[in-house]
Amino acid sequence: MSGRDLFCQPRRMRRGAALTLLFASVVVTGAATGSLPGTERRPAPGPSRTAASVARPDEVTEAAVEAMADGKSPLEAAERAVSRSGDRWGAVYSEGEYEEFEETLDGAYTGVGLGARRERGGRIEVTEVAAGSPADAAGIRAGDRLRSIDGRAVDGRPVTEVVSLLRGDATDAPAGTTVRLGLERGTREWDVTLRRARLSTDTVSVRELPEGDTLIKIGAFTRGSGDTVRAAVRKAPRGAGIVLDLRGNPGGLVTEAVTAASAFLDGGLVATYDVDGDQQALHAELGGDTERPLVALVDGGTMSAAELLTGALQDRGRAVVVGSRTFGKGSVQMPTRLPDGSVAELTVGHYRTPSGRAVDGHGITPDLEADEDALPRAETVLTGLGD
Repeated sequence: MSGRDLFCQPRRMRRGAALTLLFASVVVTGAATGSLPGTERRPAPGPSRTAASVARPDEVTEAAVEAMADGKSPLEAAERAVSRSGDRWGAVYSEGEYEEFEETLDGAYTGVGLGARRERGGRIEVTEVAAGSPADAAGIRAGDRLRSIDGRAVDGRPVTEVVSLLRGDATDAPAGTTVRLGLERGTREWDVTLRRARLSTDTVSVRELPEGDTLIKIGAFTRGSGDTVRAAVRKAPRGAGIVLDLRGNPGGLVTEAVTAASAFLDGGLVATYDVDGDQQALHAELGGDTERPLVALVDGGTMSAAELLTGALQDRGRAVVVGSRTFGKGSVQMPTRLPDGSVAELTVGHYRTPSGRAVDGHGITPDLEADEDALPRAETVLTGLGD
């Protein structure tokens, strides 16, 4: 599993559990700020809701109102209500945290600019360093080993937790605060103190592979990423195949994932989802490139909207999926504004692939299993598809 220290979840997520946005999941299945079609003005759900063990918005709001009337923290009361409900993906954010979350969806984040992954044996390796970032200025390079953060050893920790420490989520550390890293390069070990900064990132990158095919990597579905994918497909050399790399993609805005699907599909169903038992459908736009050979790369860090896209391409026979089973996050969350300005994100339903497969708790099984050799395997598959 790997990723960059953007999109890390605020501290009030699932009773402290570290899941991910681009690592510690705040990017929900497209419902943040009403991004799913048809969900913006839906009333508070009643007893008929389809998702089991979730908090109802009216119950959480009532708990917050009562706490405010008693001079207590409405945010903490809402957190307790969500916690008692057992809603796995329910979360409560302060007003400031939610504003930061929305900025994250625009591709902005607070951090030091490191990408990281956990190797076998639990060691944490730096996979990339954002140009112009604090980590770049300090001379950190891809391939360096990250040993510690603020004196805490990181070997064996989940990447989500490592990223959370880099961002300082547990202490609400803003831009300008410092973080001390212990690093290793070959036989050299050293410590460096970095100052966190407000950074922006392009979540879609494009490069040409040795055989002339095109690799499009989507790090997360932030605003505009879908159109960037469509533009990359249009610019790809004639006759070239495409590897769509969704490894480590924690999801994001479902509308952007649907736009990305439209780059490869000529209309048709992308997914269905339910909101309080009301069935909805998501469709690709007409005019996508349906001829180019396409391979989708996935792994256990492929989540949410990225799974939705993978399932659509696989079910409709548009792509060969290579890698390892995806995470299995197929639930839909909706925001509820509380009296003090804080926001509760609560589960309201689940989505399914075009063939009706449930993703939540199951994930997407690739057509071809691969691990470290996933990209070379994908290139080999492309060669066969192009014959």
